[in-house]
Amino acid sequence: MSRSGFYRYLQQEQPKEEDLLLRERLQQLAVAHGRKCGYRRLTALLRREGYLANKKRVLRLMQEDNLLSLRKARYVLTTDSQHDLPVYPNLTRRLTLTGLNQLWIADITYIRLRSEFVFLAVVLDAYSRRVIGWELGRRLHSELAKKALEMALHERTWRPGVLIHHSDRGVQYASRAYTKLLVDHEIRISMSRRGSPYENARAERFMRTLKEEEVQGRSYQNLDDARRRIGEFLEEIYTGSVCTPLCAMRRRKNLSSP
Repeated sequence: MSRSGFYRYLQQEQPKEEDLLLRERLQQLAVAHGRKCGYRRLTALLRREGYLANKKRVLRLMQEDNLLSLRKARYVLTTDSQHDLPVYPNLTRRLTLTGLNQLWIADITYIRLRSEFVFLAVVLDAYSRRVIGWELGRRLHSELAKKALEMALHERTWRPGVLIHHSDRGVQYASRAYTKLLVDHEIRISMSRRGSPYENARAERFMRTLKEEEVQGRSYQNLDDARRRIGEFLEEIYTGSVCTPLCAMRRRKNLSSP
């Protein structure tokens, strides 16, 4: 018997119900993992559960059902620390936060549109983890970060000489216009060491939340559409979901009370 004839025989003998069960389970696994698993990993998961399926078959089913994993966008560098501008030491080590407006953190990330990249600058209050300033633009320059800071300055009040502004050593934050704005408002300047993203972990964690909960899976039409949707997420969804440590303690107390 030829190979093609043997497979035709199997196709006639095997019930169609098995294909339906395999496709149903494949859809469940793909959705449960947030469409982040490729066909190789899903094939391994199916085999562990006793399904007889090879990688080619799983890939074909995923293509037919539009279950292919969401690919990560091409990495875009947003930090340029190769400059001759003054840098500042890290003032956040061993810093214990007890309230608002003691530590602001700033960072920049990229957002991919259909035909271009745009950049998002944010300023967060480290104690409440709330976004207090942000700006979205096409050019990665100091003016982008400066507008986000100006929004934060307009929204908050602070004690001069107490508030610390922490960021990386990027040229946007080390620029004379940006540092002058901080000095004029008597805000202490703090910067991470080069190649040490863990020193700005709060900002990195926020950017991850933004990408996972808002950006991934979105298809922004243009800059205005991205500004509207991201603005709604920052000011309504994310801000409403974060809670200060004092707020969390009060919630636990209320839940435990009769």
